[in-house]
Amino acid sequence: MTLTVENVSVRIGGKALVDDVSLEVAKGETLGLVGPNGAGKSTLLRTLYRARKPTSGRVFLDGEDVRKMPSGWLARRLAAVLQETGGDFELTVYDVVAMGRTPHKRAFDGDNTEDKQIIADALARLDVEHLAHAPFDRLSGGEKQRVLIARALAQQPTTMVLDEPTNHLDLRHQLDALELVRDLEVTAVIALHDLNMAAAFCDRICVMDGGRVVSLSTPAEVLTPALLAEVYRVDADVTPHPETDVPHVILRTGGDQWKPSARPSKRSPSSAPSSP
Repeated sequence: MTLTVENVSVRIGGKALVDDVSLEVAKGETLGLVGPNGAGKSTLLRTLYRARKPTSGRVFLDGEDVRKMPSGWLARRLAAVLQETGGDFELTVYDVVAMGRTPHKRAFDGDNTEDKQIIADALARLDVEHLAHAPFDRLSGGEKQRVLIARALAQQPTTMVLDEPTNHLDLRHQLDALELVRDLEVTAVIALHDLNMAAAFCDRICVMDGGRVVSLSTPAEVLTPALLAEVYRVDADVTPHPETDVPHVILRTGGDQWKPSARPSKRSPSSAPSSP
């Protein structure tokens, strides 16, 4: 499904957490959402799955306003994987993953053979099948994250919104999680802090800062030393990876880094910065 964000702003107490953001994610595309802490990434994601109502603007799935969709209809098409777990559940891992099947069933329906197979497949793909009968609230942070991704997978959505899905995961499971999303060929928006992961797994990258879109294009066009200096206030080299040719960011250490007082003004997102 095509996901469209049209002039979305979110204001709280007169402060714009998200400021007039517009973008479109094509069917099957993976868009990486990056930027420093407080850039507005999580707030924007919350508007996509209706956890937060925009102060202005709208979000569309295949041309339909998500806020006007019946909850069940939306849940069968869009799954969200969040940073927070929503508290300690008195449920097993299997129970949590099985919750992903809820939008596809009527009230009080049990799991049929198809549901059980989908749940088993999701557990296996996230490498948590051995934890199926373990209490969810006793898992490590990384294990919980994998279970929540498995729940979203069991939901069988056409669109996924993921807020730092690699948070708490070790290197192997970071790669597994992002490869899984890519292989599903769903429309996906993923907030990430790791720019090299974003470059490796995302078709395009949207850089946010101060609630606004600073740059939106392919990883090669977005990830430049000039943009990293402007948005992150760091000195960095960006070189093509020797095997994949995707941009690889290497931070320079020990030198003078950008100070807030020296920060350049923002540019239009349509003008990608060039390397110095």
